[in-house]
Amino acid sequence: MGKMHANELDVHMNLVRDLIDQQFPEFSRLPITPVNSIGTVNHVYRLGEELSIRLPRVKEWADIEKEWRWIPYLAPRLTLKIPEPVALGQPDPLYPVNWAIYKWIEGNNYSDELINDEREAAKDLAHFVNEIHSIDVPAGAPRAGRAPLLELNKRTIDCMNEADDLLDRDRVLAAWEDSCKASVWNGHPVWIHADLLRSNLLVHSGRLAAVLDFGGAGIGDPAFDLIPAWSIFNSKGRKVFQNSIDADKDTWLRARGYALHQAVLIIPYYRATNPEFVTLAKRTLDEILADIETGE
Repeated sequence: MGKMHANELDVHMNLVRDLIDQQFPEFSRLPITPVNSIGTVNHVYRLGEELSIRLPRVKEWADIEKEWRWIPYLAPRLTLKIPEPVALGQPDPLYPVNWAIYKWIEGNNYSDELINDEREAAKDLAHFVNEIHSIDVPAGAPRAGRAPLLELNKRTIDCMNEADDLLDRDRVLAAWEDSCKASVWNGHPVWIHADLLRSNLLVHSGRLAAVLDFGGAGIGDPAFDLIPAWSIFNSKGRKVFQNSIDADKDTWLRARGYALHQAVLIIPYYRATNPEFVTLAKRTLDEILADIETGE
């Protein structure tokens, strides 16, 4: 997939091979294969059969070091597979930010046709969310999440206007205004993944197998990890997911607002460069509107 961002770093096969050869010559004989991913933050390559490489697309978004620091703390406390760090690549004249090698996790990005039972997947993801929210918060844990909904109002509406032909603006705006009635979160920060989209979940043998990309993980409002109710699941899975997580009405309302905000930002930004990602964002909006209309 080509470049998605105006300030995107130039990453190509020859660069990746040079980085491996120079920094990790023990892996230099392994084949390198591009991974077809709709992810927007990192380029992903497979290294041999058992490893993968992740290289940030944008210098300002590079979060490999944070992920490297905190995954070893989180992993033993989670039952779903998450990326296992193998080697940390250093910035050099070829590529100015950290990059990393991880163990390869078998599977494909979440999609309805790959899941045997959506209710089972909803239970499994809810269990992951409950687990990560219960992990102790040590000193120095990074902050995660976004600003309060009302502070995101202008940007959200601007993006609605920009994406006008790709969404039902009046209904989406009404849903947004309703979500903004949620109280501002003022609770104790908990560990959150903060980016539970279909592109960050792997399915293997019909079941949810792994959660990827912990670059945005940190501590914050638990509402951010409730977004899968609309970004991942349909109505049947949504009910199971919601019933499996203990959260009050305002938290779910904030979560719906953040799911809408994220989808509305994705649609105009990636309209030309990542249409598959836009399709998923439009699907999220459809689920939010259907949820509101049915009163589920």
